[in-house]
Amino acid sequence: MSALQPPAAAVHLAGVSKAFNEKSALDDLTLTAPEGRITVLLGPNGAGKTTAIRCITGALTPDRGEVITLGRNPTVDGEAVRRHCGVVSAKPALYDRLTGWDNLTYAAQLHGVTKRSMPDRVRAAAAQFGIEHALTEHVGGYSTGMKTRLALARSVLHEPRLLLFDEPTSGLDPQSAQAVLALIRKMTSNGHTVLMCTHHLVEAEGLADHVIVLDAGTDLVAGEPRQLTRSYWPEDSVHITVERTGAGWPTFQDLSDLELLEAVRAVEALDDSTTDRHTTVRVVLDDPAAVPDVVAALANAGARLTKVLPHQPTLEELYFAVRQAAGNVDEGTARWDAVPERALR
Repeated sequence: MSALQPPAAAVHLAGVSKAFNEKSALDDLTLTAPEGRITVLLGPNGAGKTTAIRCITGALTPDRGEVITLGRNPTVDGEAVRRHCGVVSAKPALYDRLTGWDNLTYAAQLHGVTKRSMPDRVRAAAAQFGIEHALTEHVGGYSTGMKTRLALARSVLHEPRLLLFDEPTSGLDPQSAQAVLALIRKMTSNGHTVLMCTHHLVEAEGLADHVIVLDAGTDLVAGEPRQLTRSYWPEDSVHITVERTGAGWPTFQDLSDLELLEAVRAVEALDDSTTDRHTTVRVVLDDPAAVPDVVAALANAGARLTKVLPHQPTLEELYFAVRQAAGNVDEGTARWDAVPERALR
């Protein structure tokens, strides 16, 4: 594949709608998951993420629109599609009274793995997710993290091309969640395509090659995280924290005088980072090389700088920006400091 060619689509939905008892779950949803990448569906509870996954596998038939999974229509060729898909739900159904080995061999049989290759497949999957030492134990005694690892191992037994994960770190402690995310990251190096649903923004930040923000059953924005944040915040900026004197100087109004500098485009207050002892602002620059000039101007004015940090917008800021632009963020929950007005125009 040429470096200039976009990857082929493992999943494509176009204008998909689905309702349950006249309540819309998906509303004209369009999305694409590139092959060989990790695509993350972001959205609050009820955004339609799980319904989309079920349409992708053919477990649900959309009311309108087109779904193509691995080149097939899952409504028509559902069995063929599912043969090449591995699925891990938020609460995977495991057999607690059976051992880990029995759970995996049973799943392998259901997926048509031959008896001859089954032991090797089971051992390889268990080793991949670090549970080989627990295969002889009953699953009822597994920790939540171990059960998630078992579910992940089960999902790759039949060597699927597409892996669909619905909140795979739900209920896990931070250490177990990080371990699971690291394992998911390795999967694309083995040729898998991963489509993962989550509302954990920090997790998605370090994992996603491609991100799609959903809300109220429709897509708000899609693309590579870095490109998306740049489209909302194309300028370079720096966060500057200045210690206040006993007289309360400098205030935000004092620091806004930085706009008089030629390379400074705007100065914005960061209210959640400002205290009685410190004032913090975001300085938006036309040229990142102007940071020393800004620091020098503050120092010459007598300001005591405690922190100067180049700012790279995060996926969290992007998430709230696009939801606010769509009118889907309740007052009091938005990161107002993280969503400059110009990003919403």
